[in-house]
Amino acid sequence: MENKQRYTKRRNIKEKKGKRRGFSRPALWGGAVLAVLVLSAGGNRILGAIEEYRLLEARNESFAGAPPFDVELLDINEYSRPGIPLEQINGIVIHYTANPGSTAQNNRDYFNSLKDSHETKVSSHFVVGIQGEIIQCIPTSEIAYASNSRNSDTLSIECCHTDETGKFTEATYTSLVRLTGWLCYRFNLTSEDVIRHYDVTGKICPKYYVEHPDMWEKFKEDVEKQIQVVEQEVGV
Repeated sequence: MENKQRYTKRRNIKEKKGKRRGFSRPALWGGAVLAVLVLSAGGNRILGAIEEYRLLEARNESFAGAPPFDVELLDINEYSRPGIPLEQINGIVIHYTANPGSTAQNNRDYFNSLKDSHETKVSSHFVVGIQGEIIQCIPTSEIAYASNSRNSDTLSIECCHTDETGKFTEATYTSLVRLTGWLCYRFNLTSEDVIRHYDVTGKICPKYYVEHPDMWEKFKEDVEKQIQVVEQEVGV
């Protein structure tokens, strides 16, 4: 008798859930009409962008050893996200924003605004903020306008800073080490494949590491250690 009562209770709960999940016929028709309207208004492009965002979010969550980061992709445009495939990744280039006090979101939004202002051509795959927040602006499968002749075979990371010295906060530094180490592991690179913008063009960028080469070497040592940490987390 007791088993029968439990069975009846589970069946009733299941039926109630089924009713809650069900859709009325008007709702189904409304959904169909909405789908047609979306498609007729360039929905393929919109749905494609939504799917790309969803896949990148899922991929971020699934990678062991990855630091937390937000995916806020730039709109495809010729000034900051040209959509050109990045077929080979041979290095990672570190930059600083040269805009003291600006946030990761400020810089991401500036990159995206170039599609309208046409002011210049510039962007970065990732931006690391003063509080250690990380925003991905461009997929690692596409080039960014960041490192001149090395755009075609490198990933770029822009870093925010608080003052004219260009020195990163501890939070920025920690996130940068974690992000760089993870990217190195993911793309089979070593700390020797991590370079400054200065090493490509001679531009004083990132300023603090150009003026303090000993600290740059320390950064690379920390990146190498982080690669090993990621390897352990992944279980290699």
